[in-house]
Amino acid sequence: MSDNPQPSSTHCGDTSPATPSPNDHLRNLLQLVAQSDRPAFAQLYEATSAKLYGTVLRILKERSRTDDVIQDVYVTIWQKAAQFKASRASPITWMVAIARHSAIDELRRQSRAPHESEDVLSQISADETGAHEHIEHEQDARQLHACLEELEANHQNMVRLAYLDGWSRADLAAYFEQPVNTVKTWLHRALKQLKGCLAS
Repeated sequence: MSDNPQPSSTHCGDTSPATPSPNDHLRNLLQLVAQSDRPAFAQLYEATSAKLYGTVLRILKERSRTDDVIQDVYVTIWQKAAQFKASRASPITWMVAIARHSAIDELRRQSRAPHESEDVLSQISADETGAHEHIEHEQDARQLHACLEELEANHQNMVRLAYLDGWSRADLAAYFEQPVNTVKTWLHRALKQLKGCLAS
């Protein structure tokens, strides 16, 4: 299926061709999937489904729901393969971010009580100290929700994923297709805006 056949190994002194790294292999498969190559998609599924299934199962805790979500995950990968950028994330990081986001969406849809999904800043990391003081009590949830709604959509989603769902900066960068430094800047600005809103 490759357009570049392996060089002949009959020359004296030749060593065995170097095997591609797992990242290179997945990157090549994603490039083919972006061209609607179904055999490549089947190979990509075989190579990554165990990892992505485990990611989703850890979040949802139920195999039946995980099975449904994994189907959606691979539909998304098929549809968005052309959007993958190797300069911003490894293939598996990009796919894991899609899997986690899909699982979290499912969890919010079926399992989470409304007030729980609003307690975003209570789990804020140490480097962002101070913001969690605004939501020490449950009655602050409604005000927080209103302030979150004032953020740009991407910034709102990023804050929720970072501080409620524990996404790393690398995961966020892969999912939002932005450099890690840009993600940090967006989070800093969003938190500053939230703190101002909550203090008003």
